[in-house]
Amino acid sequence: MASIKIVTDSSAGLTDQEVKDLDITIVPLSVMIDDTIYIEQETITNDEFFQKMIHSKALPKTSQPPLGNFVETFDRLGEDGSQVICFNMLEAISGTVHTAEQAATLSKTDVTVIDSTTTDRSLAFQVIEAAKLAQQGADKETIIKRAEYVRDHSKLYMGVVSLDNLVKGGRLGRMTGAISSLLNIKIVLEVTNGELKVKTKGRGMKTIDKFFEKVYEQMGTIKHMKGIGISHVGALDTANAIKDRVQPMFPDVPVLVRETVPIIATHGGPGAFALMYYYEDED
Repeated sequence: MASIKIVTDSSAGLTDQEVKDLDITIVPLSVMIDDTIYIEQETITNDEFFQKMIHSKALPKTSQPPLGNFVETFDRLGEDGSQVICFNMLEAISGTVHTAEQAATLSKTDVTVIDSTTTDRSLAFQVIEAAKLAQQGADKETIIKRAEYVRDHSKLYMGVVSLDNLVKGGRLGRMTGAISSLLNIKIVLEVTNGELKVKTKGRGMKTIDKFFEKVYEQMGTIKHMKGIGISHVGALDTANAIKDRVQPMFPDVPVLVRETVPIIATHGGPGAFALMYYYEDED
């Protein structure tokens, strides 16, 4: 039966149940750890990746899906005449969206590729809303407009407690990284408009804690919170502590806590965590 089908990449912070219930198709990234290649969500889980990363000899390398995987997926989903909307992680951390765009030009299917300008659970917020509308029979324009609304009403803040992986991955100069390690520098990043921006930096965890207190205050002014996600890199205690702060503020809103995806874990490093949420405007 012809319809609109929703596709995303494996950076999206979706649960297995959401993928099943909403008929979402995932095109996985791959990751190489000490010369062994794993396929995200197929041959390695997020929890398994973290354990392998902290014991690996070198920083893991993540790779975007092959062009052919996208083409095959688009063609298969469009065999019945369906259209496809593909949501991908922000271009700033991966070329996945460009591979999807190239695949869309090669596919027999009518495919629209969206740069979500975000990732993880914040990307999932857009995908979930799009998939719900698709199941209801909404047209492409309606689905894209709703996803854009969710995008514009979402926040993603990430605390990075060790800059080692950012240095190893070439995101920071080695001298900067060495100085930062000596000074116990911590940073908070915000993903906004498709960019990673440093919101604050300083010595010790107090820097991060102080910033997030402001985030909690900001969240407290929101009357129509729709979704909250907390992801972490081997920092479950930190994630649960954040949940304990925000859940009482929004008792009717589910708060999903999960180990983050490999590409975020690789850059963020052990101990990193992210708070993501989206809301609607007041009536």
